[in-house]
Amino acid sequence: MHTLFSELSSISRTSPDARIEGRVASVLGLTLTVTGLERALGIGARCVVHGARGPVLGEAVGMSDKGTQVLPFGQWDGVVIGDRVALSPEGGSLRPDDSWIGRVLGPLGAPLDGLGPLHEGPQARAVKAAPPRAFDRRRVGPKLETGIRAVDIFTPLCRGQRMGVFAGSGVGKSTLMAMLARGAEADVIVIGLVGERGREVQDFIQGDLGPEGMARAVLIVSTGDEPPLMRRQAAWTATAVAEHFRDQGKQVLLLIDSVTRFAMAQREIGLAGGEPPTQRGYPPTTFAELPQLLERSGPGSAAQGDITALYTVLVDGDDMNEPIADTVRGIMDGHVVLDRRIAERGRYPAIDLQKSISRMLPDCHSPAEYAVLRAARGALARHADMEELIRIGAYKPGTDAEVDAAISLSGPAEEMLTQRKGEATSADQAFGALYAALGEAGVAVQMPQD
Repeated sequence: MHTLFSELSSISRTSPDARIEGRVASVLGLTLTVTGLERALGIGARCVVHGARGPVLGEAVGMSDKGTQVLPFGQWDGVVIGDRVALSPEGGSLRPDDSWIGRVLGPLGAPLDGLGPLHEGPQARAVKAAPPRAFDRRRVGPKLETGIRAVDIFTPLCRGQRMGVFAGSGVGKSTLMAMLARGAEADVIVIGLVGERGREVQDFIQGDLGPEGMARAVLIVSTGDEPPLMRRQAAWTATAVAEHFRDQGKQVLLLIDSVTRFAMAQREIGLAGGEPPTQRGYPPTTFAELPQLLERSGPGSAAQGDITALYTVLVDGDDMNEPIADTVRGIMDGHVVLDRRIAERGRYPAIDLQKSISRMLPDCHSPAEYAVLRAARGALARHADMEELIRIGAYKPGTDAEVDAAISLSGPAEEMLTQRKGEATSADQAFGALYAALGEAGVAVQMPQD
């Protein structure tokens, strides 16, 4: 009897003529409780609440003996107890198409750029999907040039690698992303702006990205004033679009700014659903959702391309050990740390070379390139160790030949690593310039023997 009832319930949910409806039982903050749909509205399913000001799309995030908890993709303004709630025909899927390149989309796939409707592809793709299985992936591929000297030398990217960009507010994360979108070797760039400031969206598109970057980019935008479901959805949608192009065999660069705002949106959703707060108020689902999102990028299978991904992390109070930064750093294949003190000195991108690392080294570089990197990193680290003594005049030139060489290198290295937004340099040119600077400063480079 129970089996028969389950089958009848499944048929009623999937029938095109079915009309299963519930009612609003209560609204408290963001959480709306629906009764009458307990057997049809599962976690993650969507419904439409028909309020006085028009229909509002919602998603089920929790269940209890009082009903199903639903959060909105909009606002509950005008909704009252007793309003009708119906299952939504719109599922959590998209139909990405190659014509989306050069377009700006919202989290639900609607165009935001005023350039007309989007053409939908033939195949539906789930917005929230499981990461590929570990044994279905290839290994990380060859080096991917970005055109950014500090990145290509000190924290190189390989195809299919995932890198975190960690920084406080106003240190240059968005500018670094725009430089990557302009200069990186990739077929398609997919950019997800999660919880972005509304006034900065046009600045990023027209000023930072420019026509050159936009010509091969798909932009998914959710602003900070939108509900948490929309902000979380923006990261999922960007990843799903990147997976579409990866499956076509293309090399995709996925840039998401920022993972922290994704985590904050998940925190709001979890707390509204009744989860207990744990580390710094983040509920357990936040730390469960992060690897589910981040693991979807990376190398594809034998017949696919790769998703090389960079995720920015807004470090709260410049604390690199806060929970989100610490969790993301453990998942990534390396991290780039932007330092406020370096930015205040006027060097952009403000990458802290001593704290940044790529886990693809040393294999990502040729033996000669790695020798240049080791010599430069050692000399710059020695200068950093002695910087305070040098500044106050406690170090006398001639005391230590290696320190003298490091001091001589610091000025040219700062100049070489400083790069304007529209400037791009090949990796060969960058290594050549650094090798010349090392020679002029008297820093020994131990080249490999043939």
